Amino acid sequence: MKLILTTDVSGLGGPGDLVEVKDGYGRNYLLPRGFAILATKGAEKQVQVIRRAQEASRIRNLDHAKEVKAALTALGSVPLKAKAASGSGKLFGSITTADIVAAVKAAGGPVLDKRAVEVAGHIKTVGKHSVSVRLHPDVTAAFTVHVAAAS
Repeated sequence: MKLILTTDVSGLGGPGDLVEVKDGYGRNYLLPRGFAILATKGAEKQVQVIRRAQEASRIRNLDHAKEVKAALTALGSVPLKAKAASGSGKLFGSITTADIVAAVKAAGGPVLDKRAVEVAGHIKTVGKHSVSVRLHPDVTAAFTVHVAAAS
């Protein structure tokens, strides 16, 4: 199935890319969520319009992404409290990307999109963990989250 992506899809491509995917993936995931449209002759003309608009906004977005990256690196380590078992350091549950976004905001950092936050594995222990945020296709910010047991 040939589709044209309307948003950035991890591992597949960016907006305006013409991709070939399996029928089920396109029909059951990409199309219902609005991540892609069917590739027709009229849609291919829309791709040109999408790409021109992207090029114009990409420069503005790149500057903004660099500003957000500078704000994140200025924060240093972001503190985050969670319920933990006494003594073992294991958390009850795990830290989600939404928890990380809320902790960054509470620490005085910029507002982030939880879908852009990438964590290596699951955070299920107390301590320092590295987190990266994909702000722009060319800009990725990395910072640490210090998970502490809630009193």
